Amino acid sequence: MLKKGQILDIEISDIAFGGKGFARIDGFAVFADQTVPMDHVTVRIVKKKKNYAEAVPVKIISPSPFRKTPACIYHGYCGGCKWQFLTYEKQLFYKRRHVTDSIEHIGLIKDVPVHPVLPSASEFHYRNKMEFSCSDSRWLLPDEMDSPDAEKGFALGLHVPGTFYKVLDTEKCLLQPEVGNQILNDVRTFIKNSDAPVYGLRSHTGFWRFLMLRHSAAYNQWMVNIITAKEDRDTVQPLADLLREKYPEIVSVVNNIASGKAGIAVGEYEILLAGISNLKDKIGTFEFEISANSFFQTNTRGAQSLYETVKKFARLTGSEIVADLYSGTGTIPIFLSDSAKEVIGMEIVGSAVADAERNCRLNRVSNCRFILGDIRECLSQISIRPDVMIIDPPRVGMHKDVVKQVLEISPQRIVYVSCNPATLARDLGMMKDHYQVAEIQPADLFPHTFHIESAARLEKKNSV
Repeated sequence: MLKKGQILDIEISDIAFGGKGFARIDGFAVFADQTVPMDHVTVRIVKKKKNYAEAVPVKIISPSPFRKTPACIYHGYCGGCKWQFLTYEKQLFYKRRHVTDSIEHIGLIKDVPVHPVLPSASEFHYRNKMEFSCSDSRWLLPDEMDSPDAEKGFALGLHVPGTFYKVLDTEKCLLQPEVGNQILNDVRTFIKNSDAPVYGLRSHTGFWRFLMLRHSAAYNQWMVNIITAKEDRDTVQPLADLLREKYPEIVSVVNNIASGKAGIAVGEYEILLAGISNLKDKIGTFEFEISANSFFQTNTRGAQSLYETVKKFARLTGSEIVADLYSGTGTIPIFLSDSAKEVIGMEIVGSAVADAERNCRLNRVSNCRFILGDIRECLSQISIRPDVMIIDPPRVGMHKDVVKQVLEISPQRIVYVSCNPATLARDLGMMKDHYQVAEIQPADLFPHTFHIESAARLEKKNSV
């Protein structure tokens, strides 16, 4: 019987959803982080439950042929991209299988065609938005532990999993374009030389809180969002001026004021320090204005690939009424607008609806309208039954009341877009008596993570 603290040698046979390696010891499931199928490793049991155990690798006895050397020096410490040690080809293989397994084992739906994953156009430098935290407590890397010169009281970077107050002093993140790293380091130098203190994530005192960088893939332009605990323009304006002078690509510098204790990079209000207040990017032929706190898919080219799949699955001829649940800032409705008679978006966040309406005006789209409110209440406001329904819920999936109303409305076709194979499978399972799951197309918007987006085409059974 396995015990906490026990050391043992195992061979990893699989990867579980969530990204951890998997092995069976005498029929008992063991999950080991940072391991790859066909790794022969020594692990230490750190958690023992009734049906499974969790372990951490101590030594790699013989590495898997699927293993590669991570490109990032922070790999294994940062919580960002945990699969850098796995070849990209195998990342796509396991992502596709996670979708297939979820549909079969959670949704209890057999023989659904799950196409090969659409790969990201870039394995690195693909993120158009990055958030970095300030902290007065720095996480030291192993080679810094015994160094008397290692600075412990300042960090600007990414969080280490399992600790909310310690932050890696991240000099370079390979997921953002290189100019973003140059901006990050100039901001770091400025803050360290500033008289204003960084924010303590335990003490909740200090001034500098977050740095958010946004990049427009279409126009190669940048927005810098400096989040501080209070308003002090005399302190932040010189930083804005420095960045604008050094980087012509920076078209916007804003300062969000976040005085609350919550560790989120969203302010109660915003001050424009330099340039314009919005960034513009494109998905396909459509242009979108992105403010500091707008939602926008973080992989722009990946989003286009996903949306093209949604359009293909919707099979629009130009005469259809389309309802888009959870429409956000209107990216999918606008992307479909040139192929549908009318698109009706529904969204609970008021600022997102305002962004969607503004983006319609920007693109001269007149056949999209948006209903603000809870989806459970909005669905009853549709006077005409839609021919096609697009459902793109958050990670938790649809509320069962929404599923019930969708089945009552009974559109001929549904395209379900999901970032979570488990809730995708659960929701499709609730609709399988009424709809056939005709096909699923996964798309990789997040290389080096276990996350996977999918679009599923559902056809009403009496129309198949």
